[in-house]
Amino acid sequence: MELGDVDCSKSNDFGLDDWLALARDLRDAGKTVVLATQPLVMSEAELRTLRRIGDQDEFAVEAGDAGALRVLARAHAARPQRRPFTLGPHVNIYNRSALAEFAPLGAGRWVAPLELAIDAIARINPPADRVCGPAGPLVTEVFGFGRMPLAFSARCFTARHHRLSKDACEFRCRDDADGLLLRTGDHQPFLVLNGIQTQSAALHCLIDQADTLRAAGVASVRLSPCSRNFVRVLRLFDAAYNHGMPAGAARSELDGLDLPGTLVGGFAYRRPGMEAIAA
Repeated sequence: MELGDVDCSKSNDFGLDDWLALARDLRDAGKTVVLATQPLVMSEAELRTLRRIGDQDEFAVEAGDAGALRVLARAHAARPQRRPFTLGPHVNIYNRSALAEFAPLGAGRWVAPLELAIDAIARINPPADRVCGPAGPLVTEVFGFGRMPLAFSARCFTARHHRLSKDACEFRCRDDADGLLLRTGDHQPFLVLNGIQTQSAALHCLIDQADTLRAAGVASVRLSPCSRNFVRVLRLFDAAYNHGMPAGAARSELDGLDLPGTLVGGFAYRRPGMEAIAA
């Protein structure tokens, strides 16, 4: 379970101490917790928070960008026995050579970029010949459900939409749990503005790809929350991936839920990301 701010630190009522307290509660409940770092660090305050996250070793950390990677690599070099960190999906690792270059810095897990196809993931970190870090072979994770974060900007698009400055945004993003929907000229859902993130309007979904992912060496999938029926989404993924629920039945039930977007999966098979792909 990943905890932390991955969008804008201004919009979060939680500080690092609050995240750590919640992480301890979840750990005590039997969960494995990873602390997230931001994919775009833009202020001295955010840099200080990043350094504090990197310095602690109570919980594993995910590198959200190259800056976080540098902080975590230095921390691991100073204390080689500390917890391995995760190479996040925005570190931009698209081939085996890059993964082999970053892994020795202290990585234990790699989250593939969102648009990377499953067959490419299998070639970069195959189950029979995984790239190794200090703690052993790297674990592979993929983004399995949710609106895809496609781009990040120093400018807050939500504040701009409301004709506010980023520094005086009135936290308007809280009014739109799933972001601001953008449509094409013919009124088709296209993108979503969510603070500094530009996301897909559709929901990337790999609920019916469990067997394909296992064959590619993927050990876990990441599920990004949405405002409606997410608990049911979690239970369906658990049933399909861990308890033998047929892939078609899981996908059919998911299709019938009231979700904030249609289900797509084209990126997984080298197709446009807005295409729906079924197993």
